[in-house]
Amino acid sequence: MFPTLIGTVVIAGIVGYLSEKTGFTHNGILPSIIICVGGAFVFYFIRIMFGIGFGSAGLDAIVSSIGALLIVPTHWRK
Repeated sequence: MFPTLIGTVVIAGIVGYLSEKTGFTHNGILPSIIICVGGAFVFYFIRIMFGIGFGSAGLDAIVSSIGALLIVPTHWRK
């Protein structure tokens, strides 16, 4: 369980960094990483509590990170 949590954080950080570098978001590197990690944490705990998921833990981390970037509004977006 603990290695899965660490892997989720690492994957979410990578997704946040890549989303900034590719121009998918314009939040800044650190805010994007924080948003992705937060979304991945929430989905990780939902997966543990309710058993809801898309398959593997890595796929869940990627999907939840991208979803958090799309859902969480920031004041830099126009």
